[in-house]
Amino acid sequence: MIKLKKWMMNPCEVCTHVLSDETGEAVIVDCGAYYPNERRHLLEYIEKEQLRLVRLLLTHAHHDHVYGNDLIHEHFELLPEVHKGDKELMTVQLRERIDEIYKEYPYPLPMPAHYLTDNELIRFGNHELRVIHTPGHSPGSVFFYCEAEGIAFSGDTLFCKGIGRSDLPGGNRDELNASLKFITELLPDETFIYPGHGKKTTIGYEKENNPYLQ
Repeated sequence: MIKLKKWMMNPCEVCTHVLSDETGEAVIVDCGAYYPNERRHLLEYIEKEQLRLVRLLLTHAHHDHVYGNDLIHEHFELLPEVHKGDKELMTVQLRERIDEIYKEYPYPLPMPAHYLTDNELIRFGNHELRVIHTPGHSPGSVFFYCEAEGIAFSGDTLFCKGIGRSDLPGGNRDELNASLKFITELLPDETFIYPGHGKKTTIGYEKENNPYLQ
């Protein structure tokens, strides 16, 4: 069974999730740790739970979802992994955007050695996450879906009663609408959705209550 730990991190309140199971292996989804206390608490949790981190995953390559990547690289020698559709966003536009926001950004920006593809399987312990490409918020936005546990991590594609923006560089409203239609038809209604911002929800609840899915 997957054990899930969630934090709301950095000025944008990104949801950072650590997933682990009975083997002690773990993955991190969207490590947004920016403030010193956030970074300290994350490391303390990993040490306390005696976790062995095996993957550092991004639902997409926007700046608020990458702030803690250097921390994980420094302590666990893991590089971030993002869908290949966000390669330019990760390698070029990310640096430009961070320079716009911060006069002096305090952390390195490690780059991926591996880019994810649609339907790729991320294995850790006795579990696996399936990469589901859901472009629209960004070209390489993805869901990470664990069918065995009935959970998915939606990044900024789908929120509780909301959806991600499509007016940022690389965004596309038609693609986002197509992704939302695809994912809500693909995943069972009882699937728990853990977004990149805000509280968890389910596919079924969003079908009934999300004004953007009507």
